[in-house]
Amino acid sequence: MELIDMKQVQAAINSFANQDVYIHLETTNGAYASHNDQSFFSAGAYIRNALVRYELGKITGNGPFRVGLKINLGWIYAEGLTHFEIDEDNRLLLAGHDSNGKLAVALEISSTPFE
Repeated sequence: MELIDMKQVQAAINSFANQDVYIHLETTNGAYASHNDQSFFSAGAYIRNALVRYELGKITGNGPFRVGLKINLGWIYAEGLTHFEIDEDNRLLLAGHDSNGKLAVALEISSTPFE
């Protein structure tokens, strides 16, 4: 993965608009770290292969970045994104890594289901 290039990411987001796509979205603030510090509140979210169609997608911010996808009845939103990749299957993979390089958030968009 490389640091986010807003123009490349926006072009990729636009290329998936108005078609059925699969979304992978996950967040974590260190769910596995709570065993080291019992006072640490751990939270996360995970969804994989949600089939959606978004009419508008936008990347904003100065880094870390935010991506919002406008779906029929609401929004899909990810914040804290730092890196991206368009892989060999033409999937847009976005990730947010903390200062230690650990994954904090991931948003991925694909025309085919994730395995």
